[in-house]
Amino acid sequence: MAEERVKRKLSAILCADVVEYSRLMGEDEAATLNALNTCDAEIIEPTVKEHNGRIFKRLGDGFLVEFSSAVDSVECALAWQKHVEVKNYPLQFRIGINLGDVIQQGDDMYGDGVNIAARVEKLADPGGICISQDVFKHIRKKVSLGYEYLGEQQVKNISEPVGVYRLLTKPEDAGKVIGDDKQVVSKRFSSRQRMFTIAASILAFIVIAFFVGKLTYEPQIESVASEENMTYALPEEPSIAVMPFKAIGGSEDENLISDGILASIATALSKTPRLFTVDYNSTSKYKEGDKTIKDIAEELSVRYVLEGSLQKSGDQVRVNVKLVDALNGESVWAEKYDRSLDDLFAMQDDITREVIKALQVELYEGEYGNVIARGTGNLEAYLKIVQGYQHWKSGNKEGDAIAQRLAREAIEMDPNYAPAYGLLSRTLWREVVFRTTKDHQKTLQEALETALKAVELDYSADTLSQLGWVYARFFKQFDKGLEYAEKGLALNSNNSRALTNLGLTLWVLGRCEDAINQIDKALRISPIPSANILMSAAFAYRDCQRYNECIALAQKAVELSPDSIISHSALTSCYALSDRKEEAKNQAKELLRINPNFKARDFSKIYPHTPEAKERAARIRNSLIMAGLPSE
Repeated sequence: MAEERVKRKLSAILCADVVEYSRLMGEDEAATLNALNTCDAEIIEPTVKEHNGRIFKRLGDGFLVEFSSAVDSVECALAWQKHVEVKNYPLQFRIGINLGDVIQQGDDMYGDGVNIAARVEKLADPGGICISQDVFKHIRKKVSLGYEYLGEQQVKNISEPVGVYRLLTKPEDAGKVIGDDKQVVSKRFSSRQRMFTIAASILAFIVIAFFVGKLTYEPQIESVASEENMTYALPEEPSIAVMPFKAIGGSEDENLISDGILASIATALSKTPRLFTVDYNSTSKYKEGDKTIKDIAEELSVRYVLEGSLQKSGDQVRVNVKLVDALNGESVWAEKYDRSLDDLFAMQDDITREVIKALQVELYEGEYGNVIARGTGNLEAYLKIVQGYQHWKSGNKEGDAIAQRLAREAIEMDPNYAPAYGLLSRTLWREVVFRTTKDHQKTLQEALETALKAVELDYSADTLSQLGWVYARFFKQFDKGLEYAEKGLALNSNNSRALTNLGLTLWVLGRCEDAINQIDKALRISPIPSANILMSAAFAYRDCQRYNECIALAQKAVELSPDSIISHSALTSCYALSDRKEEAKNQAKELLRINPNFKARDFSKIYPHTPEAKERAARIRNSLIMAGLPSE
């Protein structure tokens, strides 16, 4: 059978999107969506049809439209912008148009023609229109407009730069062409002059080489990532790692803001359906390093890497950001932002939105609101939680106490901030684990109440899975705990914390193989895992009596958090169960150094009251006693 031929054709492609859509959604999501839907129904759809166009894709606030005529596309864009202005819609659009070769698959369009239109649109002013040089050539003498040449622009995967014009729509500008269009104006040099210039250049080059004595030529080829060198196979969907933004000034404020940007953008992208995002706990490890994009992509097994820098001056911040395709070394998207700190959240949303669009991930109605959902508009409260989690990850009682204080302070600043309640709940149940609370029941009750409050304010993978763990681990409501943990993961299967919490819940239920399956998925999303994920995996492998794997994981957890009583307890019991008595005793001493009140029974009372669970609990308790830890 003959292979089906790809369907190609020449089309004018119009690309449009709403200016500052993220900010508008943050201020009033319902009003913004209503305005966009109304504008689509009353202006965009009718205007496109009137000018013989076809909308072939809607991307949240964006539209891609096909025309068979360049003139129709430009006249449609003019009418579109005029109607929006005259009817005083609370929205503005940028529009870009390109004429080029496209590939048609079903009702959709792909290829250079579409990519160039998207790039041209970015150069348009709010309420304005930009066109490519090919469109300019077709409409210049057919539409009464003026044109301003913006120069040549680079476009991803297009070897030659693209000339771009801004449309001038005032009557007095009709017929004008402002700027130097070297691609349209006839060449000033004759062939003989060009030959003379080339010959002179060659001669000069030879003379310089002669005096230097030796001429070497080494082409500068940027190294690119190879799928063969990756730990995991690339997923089918686009895969991305968000790097820590480099703090140019190096101040504490800049570093804290950098950490916050990393966590916010990575978390938002992880909620994006049809996109694989590496957990920010893994990428944060690159903050102090100087790894190349190639190295990062291969170590984390991703195709795309988002990197950036920021510089703070007073209440202003400048952020440069770039999205790189590691498999070919090319920049997919780049932007510079100069914003006040008050606009930090809107800027993060803008970056998230542009990355999603650059990767051509289509979001359906309602999905974008879930992606950018954030719990506070209070920058100080937000940064306290960023800082609080840094202390919480230390895994010891001192870090836990600081994290709890910061969480309570954030709640005072914003009583409706869900992540603050989530962090507070975590610090409270750890007080019970660390035996630093005088009233276990009261502390556990507050841990449950704050976990429930977090769910009430933010029904998400993070909050639901955390609530499930609290119910299962501390209240022995195993069925309810599993129900919440599974609901959380159903909301976002790309969330390493939800996978880990479900794994821990399954571990407590005695389903260690199922727990390993979930935590292994978390390790794929977080290839450079946190001590918490490693410790969770160690417990599951231990209870499946796979002690060598338990020891390897627990050792890594202890390296990351040397004062974590939880990681040390896993390593102690695995050494003892492996009959590595001296190492078990040494780890027991470390446990007592960290917490002199540690008792073996503390880590064996968490299982259900079933014969199998009781046997497992006895095995763990005895291993800790064998290592030299007190039972009661």
